[in-house]
Amino acid sequence: MSDPHAGHDHTPKVTAGNETKMLIALAITFSFMIVEIVGGLMAGSLALIADAGHMFTDVVALSLAYFAFRFGRRAADEKRTFGYMRFEVIAGLINAVTLFAILIWITYEAIERFRNPGEVLAGPMFIVATVGLLINMLVFWILTRGGDTEQVNIKGAVLHVLGDLLGSVGTIVAAIVIYYTGWTPIDPILSVFVSILILRSAWALLRNSLHILLEGAPDNAAPEAIEQYLKQTVPGLAAVRHVHVWMITSGKPLATLHVRPAPDTNPRLLVKQVEAELMKKFEISHATIAIDWPEDTATDDCCLGDDLQQGHEHDHSGHAHDEADHDHSGHDHAAHEHGHEGHKH
Repeated sequence: MSDPHAGHDHTPKVTAGNETKMLIALAITFSFMIVEIVGGLMAGSLALIADAGHMFTDVVALSLAYFAFRFGRRAADEKRTFGYMRFEVIAGLINAVTLFAILIWITYEAIERFRNPGEVLAGPMFIVATVGLLINMLVFWILTRGGDTEQVNIKGAVLHVLGDLLGSVGTIVAAIVIYYTGWTPIDPILSVFVSILILRSAWALLRNSLHILLEGAPDNAAPEAIEQYLKQTVPGLAAVRHVHVWMITSGKPLATLHVRPAPDTNPRLLVKQVEAELMKKFEISHATIAIDWPEDTATDDCCLGDDLQQGHEHDHSGHAHDEADHDHSGHDHAAHEHGHEGHKH
């Protein structure tokens, strides 16, 4: 059976393709943002200015994403044993916050425009918005190429660009309505409508980023589900306890757990089987597994509490068992093929 931890490398796999496409998208978006600001001011269009505001957040998002990948090239060290994987989650969180900020700003400007309507030049507005739509489609295509779009870092940038693309569509519609009817309130109305469309995506990005930063369990790997699955599928497994599972970054779940072998069960083989099942079912490629011998389980206390085993999820951060209540002296960690003694991530 192959070892899921072969190499035991926690350095994030950052591809040059991710870095390059972020840099190209950043250059295109920044250049057109300047054009759209000038065009919006000349045409007197809130929709265009709002779209330029979206593009500004795109620039911030793409910059953060680019530097997240740059930082991601750094290897793990003694102080950051998982490298800089969390940087992309922080970038995703900042992107979500900037999205909310721009939505609030657009709504405020729309209210002001209703109170004090101004002249809107539909012709320049239409031209700039059409070019903006094409630019956003190009950037969206660049960002969604490849198989890494589920990373919160890339997902955040894609959501920004998608919101800006919708903004361009709304601006084009507003320009056509104003040109044929002269009804200028359509400009702020469509601005608010576009903001509402991307509100749900912004909330999802914020929620997912916070969930990872709070070390929440992946949706498909709740601790109680892991415990039940292992008991049903791994022969020779008498008990599972102290299951903690969290994500270091998008798509990289980790877990720690204690397993108790049944009588006449090979502990080393049991650990390998548990590792294989965790990888197969829950895509957990890194699991730290401790062996509990029957005579050493008189005290099962965990300083984080055993509510987790009853279906109550709790935070993994600060995972440190009280040595007075939870004696590890009887745990044969040599049975774990990775040997935690001297184990360095």
